[in-house]
Amino acid sequence: MFPYYYKSGQLFGLHFGSFFNDEEGLIALMQAEAAFLNAQSHGVTGIWIDFYQTKLSSRVLGEFIHYLVCVRGRILKLAVVGCSMVDRWRIRRLVQKAEALRGLSLRFYADPEEAKTWLVSDRG
Repeated sequence: MFPYYYKSGQLFGLHFGSFFNDEEGLIALMQAEAAFLNAQSHGVTGIWIDFYQTKLSSRVLGEFIHYLVCVRGRILKLAVVGCSMVDRWRIRRLVQKAEALRGLSLRFYADPEEAKTWLVSDRG
């Protein structure tokens, strides 16, 4: 995971896309990314996550929420792209239920460029 510089700002991109039905692979990546992110010395930042071509089962979404809780202290803003309307609703609902994620600045986008622009903007 490396900083991504975009429009004079910095964000981090996590590519959880193209896992299709590979729950084990995706969960292993989430765990590795959480450990890596928490070991870094940089502060909070905007994070862009893509889920293109990944099936978001209940198990995967549960692990995703666990991932977010683990890295919450590192997230200033979170943009999620590549989700269906149903998956957006499911994620939003799970985030609202997680006490540790209260106040998380979360938005969903269909266009990655719009997501990245929001992450580096001053808008919350």
